[in-house]
Amino acid sequence: MLPPQYKLHRSADFSAVVRSGRRAGRRTLVLHVQPAAVDVSQPAMANDEPSVRRGGPRMGLIVSKNVGNAVTRHAVSRKLRHIFAQLAPELDPGTDMVIRALPAAAQATSKELEKDVRSALRKLQR
Repeated sequence: MLPPQYKLHRSADFSAVVRSGRRAGRRTLVLHVQPAAVDVSQPAMANDEPSVRRGGPRMGLIVSKNVGNAVTRHAVSRKLRHIFAQLAPELDPGTDMVIRALPAAAQATSKELEKDVRSALRKLQR
């Protein structure tokens, strides 16, 4: 299980990363990455909820029904969370990322998914 400080929780955070972050596509996934530019002294949005960063990089997953049934989607999600947990210490603490699984992720092994995530990260860090 991924600790709460490593998760993107708010829909606005997901949208910000997907819309304005950099992205790299691979066979099994699309990786969206954005360095977080959160000023904790200002309210996050019009709803006046403060955006608070608590440690480490944050990750969100998008695993749609195109990937497969619920069992398959949960299996893919578990693999991707595990990969992120291994990568988290290597990432800048201010990084937000969203991993969107593609249908090919359903048949991919953990090793293939990790290879695709690392490859996409390398491309985005250039």
